[in-house]
Amino acid sequence: MVTIRHPAKFSTPILNVLNEVIPDGLVLDPFAGTGRIHMLARPGRSIVGVEIEPEWAGMRPGTIVGDALRLPFGDGTVDCVATSPTYANRMADHHDAKDGSKRLTYRHTLGRPLHTNNSGQLQWGKKYRVFHRAAWAEADRVLGPSGVFVLNISDHIRKGKVIPVAEWHRDTIRGMGWTVCREIPVETDRMGFGANADVRVDFEMVYVFKREDHPHPA
Repeated sequence: MVTIRHPAKFSTPILNVLNEVIPDGLVLDPFAGTGRIHMLARPGRSIVGVEIEPEWAGMRPGTIVGDALRLPFGDGTVDCVATSPTYANRMADHHDAKDGSKRLTYRHTLGRPLHTNNSGQLQWGKKYRVFHRAAWAEADRVLGPSGVFVLNISDHIRKGKVIPVAEWHRDTIRGMGWTVCREIPVETDRMGFGANADVRVDFEMVYVFKREDHPHPA
């Protein structure tokens, strides 16, 4: 029996914050992974996930196999996008190591090469940024005029320096005509092994956006 795992599922602290800020209506997670976003469904709030790898999509009802760059939804049909993209950190290493060392990567936990459009193989750099600009444009397309965009993201340490991944995502989405309503730092347990085990970023970020012409109520 093959056990399907995932290296970057929503943690309980993040889910608690998402539950607070996600509105009712139709909620979409275009990077659904194992589908923990479905734990936030309730009367009046329906949730659908899109995940590109069939093994992960099949772990929870309500997640469909699909591509975040080509979402199977019409323009303006979603009330909220709530998601967590890959962080462009060492989990994106896709070398198929055979040395028995402990590796927590998308490639290793899935047990096979990733789909071409899986950002889990993109390190921080131009390709990562081009991919996510396209993904956020697609999220923008399916969100309605009064939609809410909720993003969970984190910086990481590379060669002793903080890579400003969260700031880049925030500013990219803001540049598409969205207003940042809330910026919520969330302390979470971070991976305790690897090259930067002693210099982890202590928190993740949750950003809540509204369209500039539909500002958040005071």
